[in-house]
Amino acid sequence: MAAEWPEVERAEKEKRRELVLQGVDERLRQCDGHLPPALFSLTLLNYLEVSGCSELRELPADLGRLSHLQSLILCRNKLQSLPPSLEQLRGLKVLDVSGNELEELPAELCNLPELCTLNVSWNRLRELPSGLERCTKLAGLNLSRNMITRLPPGLMSPQLSLLASISAADNLIQELGGEIGHLGALKTLDLSNNQLTEIPYELADCTKLKDINFKGNKLKDKRLEKMVNGCQAKSILEYLRVGGRGGGKGKSKTENAVKEDVKDKKRKQRKAKKDSGGDEEDEEVEEVNKMMLKILHISDNPAALTVSVSASVKDVRPYIVCCVVRGMNLKPGNALKRFLTAQTKLHEDLCDKRTLATIATHDLQRVKGPLLYDARPPKEFKIVPLNRKEINAKELVRQLQFEAEEQRKQKKRQNVSGLHKYLHLLDGKENYPCLVDAENAVVSFPPITNSDKTKIHKSTCDLLLEVTSSSSLQICKDIMDALVAKMAELNKYTLENKEEEVTSDTEPDGGPTQQQPQAGPPAAAEDSAQLVLEQVRVTDADGNLKVLYPSKTDLNLSSSSFSVVR
Repeated sequence: MAAEWPEVERAEKEKRRELVLQGVDERLRQCDGHLPPALFSLTLLNYLEVSGCSELRELPADLGRLSHLQSLILCRNKLQSLPPSLEQLRGLKVLDVSGNELEELPAELCNLPELCTLNVSWNRLRELPSGLERCTKLAGLNLSRNMITRLPPGLMSPQLSLLASISAADNLIQELGGEIGHLGALKTLDLSNNQLTEIPYELADCTKLKDINFKGNKLKDKRLEKMVNGCQAKSILEYLRVGGRGGGKGKSKTENAVKEDVKDKKRKQRKAKKDSGGDEEDEEVEEVNKMMLKILHISDNPAALTVSVSASVKDVRPYIVCCVVRGMNLKPGNALKRFLTAQTKLHEDLCDKRTLATIATHDLQRVKGPLLYDARPPKEFKIVPLNRKEINAKELVRQLQFEAEEQRKQKKRQNVSGLHKYLHLLDGKENYPCLVDAENAVVSFPPITNSDKTKIHKSTCDLLLEVTSSSSLQICKDIMDALVAKMAELNKYTLENKEEEVTSDTEPDGGPTQQQPQAGPPAAAEDSAQLVLEQVRVTDADGNLKVLYPSKTDLNLSSSSFSVVR
């Protein structure tokens, strides 16, 4: 018997512009893995999402009938191909096919004149189609976690004058061409964990470039490699500009002149070593400059925090990893703002807009352990969301849905901002996940919000980190690794830049909050960039260990920039 698709029928009856289908595997099985034909008659749709469906392996040519589509979200399925009829979606602005099994993209993809955002991360692609320069409005491109060996020259064409972000981490890219300098609007470039040996000096022509990541590549120029591992974007560009060995002769000096500068510097270094006593001191200085992470084991911590997981989360959001971090210094200047911005960026990129995982960070002093990770009916638990009054989960979601509709009406567009972007992740859930403390207070409601009770302030120096996912435990661990590494970088940056301390907190939206006491951070934050990580055990209801983070296999960070004491 063919499955019923009430969402499709409702969308047709009410002439809706949006349709979201998530986790509809049971109905797909009844339809031999095919979406209902009626779906492709909804020609008024401008937003379509079909995600989290392990039974969805292909799309029909009828997809091209949805000519008004502006956003097509097809993430976390098992798609093995995309139909050529994709090119008929002439108004498409956003295409997200991340987390599928695609081995190639159709050439017709390059015929989408309005395409602004393309996300093909977490697939099996080995190359990109030629002709992407025809997508002249392309602004954001995510190719991470594929098997791509080269970026096509067309991707670095002057025609792509709006391309501001390229994320191509975790691929097999061996060479970056000098054509990269044609991308005058480029602000973010992530080519970490590839097989690059050189960085072209033409990269310095990208004058708007602020965020660069080349970590995890084996660069021939060891000085440049150190700069890369230290996240010094400005220094990297300047080094390339004056002819560093990243590639070529440079802009303002000849290659011979640069070589002479290097030789002269080495002569001075040798003389200084001779005068001061040799190499040991240099090694000590380099060790001090590393980002330090010390891990405190459960056995050494009698007051270790624990998390118990109830069986009810299995069908809702089953995976959680937690960790305690001590020694963050959020008091000076914009340190807190940088931390919150970094968390938002991780949500957008690695967490794929919270579809893969959600991060929550808490002020440890305001958390009463032990904790329970549970799934409860939305009517039966309350939370004080960030910057809001206490409300039960059902009313909160209803309130956010109302606000989202108001946003759409006022701005006359389909996209919404803030927490409203994540409401669809709860569709079809009878119970909602929540992290509850020993006082039965809900401190986290993933993937929507944290509790105001445990909100981070400038005076916060000890944090509880939480990552949850409906996809896999390994994703939780990978994202926790990235979060800890970013915190170490931020802490080191704060230490080195000597910003003036600010005594009042600043909210993520920039609004002021009440004055906070100037309780100083621990000595670790004052005197060095060291962070102390405390392991957190996550167990099932019977006390059996589910995960311990960080374990010996976690935090295998670049040895040249991090020092992990286990």
